[in-house]
Amino acid sequence: MKRAQLTEFMRRLDPDSVAIIANGREVTRSNDTKYRYRPNSDFYYLTGLDEPEAIAVIMPSHNDHKYVLFVRPSDPAKEIWDGPRAGVVGALKQHGADSAFPIQEFSVRLRYLLTGASKLYYRLGAGDEDLDRLVTSEIGRLRMMGRQGMYPPQELVDPGSILHEMRLVKSDDEIVMMERSANIASEAHIEAMKATRPGMKEYEIEALIEYSFRKKGALAPAYGTTVGAGANATVLHYSRNDAVLQDGDLLLVDAGAEYSGYASDITRTFPVNGRFSSAQRRIYDLVLQTQIACIQMVRPGITVEELYNRSVELLTEGMLQIGLLSGDPATLIREETYKRFYMHGLGHYLGMDVHDVGVYHTNGESRRLRPGMVLTIEPGLYIKAGAENTAKEYWNIGVRIEDDILVTENGSRVLTNAVPKQAEEIEEVMNNNIDLWMESNSSSMPIRSG
Repeated sequence: MKRAQLTEFMRRLDPDSVAIIANGREVTRSNDTKYRYRPNSDFYYLTGLDEPEAIAVIMPSHNDHKYVLFVRPSDPAKEIWDGPRAGVVGALKQHGADSAFPIQEFSVRLRYLLTGASKLYYRLGAGDEDLDRLVTSEIGRLRMMGRQGMYPPQELVDPGSILHEMRLVKSDDEIVMMERSANIASEAHIEAMKATRPGMKEYEIEALIEYSFRKKGALAPAYGTTVGAGANATVLHYSRNDAVLQDGDLLLVDAGAEYSGYASDITRTFPVNGRFSSAQRRIYDLVLQTQIACIQMVRPGITVEELYNRSVELLTEGMLQIGLLSGDPATLIREETYKRFYMHGLGHYLGMDVHDVGVYHTNGESRRLRPGMVLTIEPGLYIKAGAENTAKEYWNIGVRIEDDILVTENGSRVLTNAVPKQAEEIEEVMNNNIDLWMESNSSSMPIRSG
């Protein structure tokens, strides 16, 4: 059980409050089959329990039962089909609950859990409509029971106001998990570069990457893998992954692993045939130089907005130099003309969720980075065929380069620097010089398992 996180969360709650944190339910894929289960990040962060339907109730002022778990009861008949359950006994012994009950008793006990609490921390509208109705109806019933000395909480608060701020700044143990996730994903991207050849299908690369994830111990991809060649590389969240890799195209691969609940997120763009054309190289180097410059700016105290604004300045200036844009740089930026080719942000927080929790603005201002935060830096340029006033040599070029960055006390550290991104390095790896490249970059290569 993640006792440190739970203890800190409890410390931050109002003393006379109660918090209800629910795990997700299984989701039907089709007919009677389910998707692979993935626990709710908030619930798993606090409890370490990955079983569906469980609910944690946290009451910091209770003398004996500050942490209560409601779980699916042990059921030998069902466990034959679906595997073992923690059950009530496991919730107590393995997950450290002060008390535990079958999930079926939650609705009966809810009234007594809520009674007398000044504040309820519960995320209303998070997707479980049945639970929402149960909680709100019980509050309504308690309002009618004042004569019996039973009173509902007077204030409803989203626990994310506390929990998501905790999750935003990673502990040393969490950083270890994120480093491992980054290493697993890094090795998979290198395998993809080594294997890519004209005539393959995008899904072959996808399969290779996800095989590598599982082989190295990741539970699953952290999100839907993007493998987009040629025109598909200009689609930001391309997901079909079924086209043929054509000689002369660029291939954009956006793939990250989930390891022990933590995500990595890497994008690399490389030539299908192992050699960048001159036009591809101009776009690629512009994106790379922008990314490196923005990474070098990451440090405590800088804001996300400052990083993004710098990426806009550098990409706009570069697009003017290579002829993608024309005019005055300040005007192009003020009028957001650059969004023709750079239409997304520079990055996002990373953690248990690939687009992790935590606010980006506080008191109306862009948030300043703190040590322990992890974010992605991922500028890109996307030029679709037929783009107005654009040289044909740039059509169907999509380039994004993404790394995972840990903010440190004195600056930052790139967790995913094992994956080559200089154009010459990529060409070395793709043209069977991987051993030479690995030897010259051995200090930054990921730890290999197995």
